[in-house]
Amino acid sequence: MEENIVPLDPVAFSLGPITVHWYGLIIGAGIVLALWLAVRESERRGLDKEVFPDLLLWAVPIAIICARIYYVIFQWDYYGQNLGEVPKIWNGGIAIHGALIGSVVTAYIYAKNKGLSFWKLADIAAPSIILGQAIGRWGNFMNQEAYGDEVARSFLENLHLPDFIINQMYINGAYYHPTFLYESVWDMLGFVLLISLRRVNLGRGELFLTYIIWYSVGRFFIEGLRTDSLMLTDYLRMAQTISAVLIAVSIVLWIYRRMKGYSQVRYHDSESEKE
Repeated sequence: MEENIVPLDPVAFSLGPITVHWYGLIIGAGIVLALWLAVRESERRGLDKEVFPDLLLWAVPIAIICARIYYVIFQWDYYGQNLGEVPKIWNGGIAIHGALIGSVVTAYIYAKNKGLSFWKLADIAAPSIILGQAIGRWGNFMNQEAYGDEVARSFLENLHLPDFIINQMYINGAYYHPTFLYESVWDMLGFVLLISLRRVNLGRGELFLTYIIWYSVGRFFIEGLRTDSLMLTDYLRMAQTISAVLIAVSIVLWIYRRMKGYSQVRYHDSESEKE
């Protein structure tokens, strides 16, 4: 018997013909908070306070475009027949791995042009990025997407979740794993870890590589619970494949940079280094 549960409205408000979705507001809030944290830390590390706002003017739109392109490519069977849906990102459908690729490439080019160390920028930004991801997952919650396999209501109640989360996980007559929440919590733990590791004074680049490894480990396992994964083949999930590759590459880079002495420059060092 289907329960009478009304989902939360994904629309925050409307101004005439303009409709503002919670998804966009939440993503925007994550970006603003992430930028604020990065600017504060960049000043402590001896950078001009305009570096990250300037970088984000390029990185954010490029990251969003890349995230959408990445998602559309792996859902081309649908979007190829519905081209008008491609730009409608407010309905969901952006892939974080696409965003990461776009933002990392943009940051690397920006750092080269400004004579800054890419790894220094990446280390400063790492906690901000994962915090933004933790917040952004709640946009998926409002859109009732990024959920996992079917579960009983009692399973969700045993997790001691508030009713508004349990009810929002009631989709098309069934309850589902709140995988958006699992990833949000994992990302928040990662944020705490990265903030704590700043005190350890790791070698340059190692804070960012820690972020990549932490996020990828969590994403690998959480992705296995999801029902809406982008698929590389009939049995191989794209996000799990990319996560495994990123973990391996990050470990190799960590070892390589240590062997070459690049990590002798520490996180708290104030001197500029071009890389």
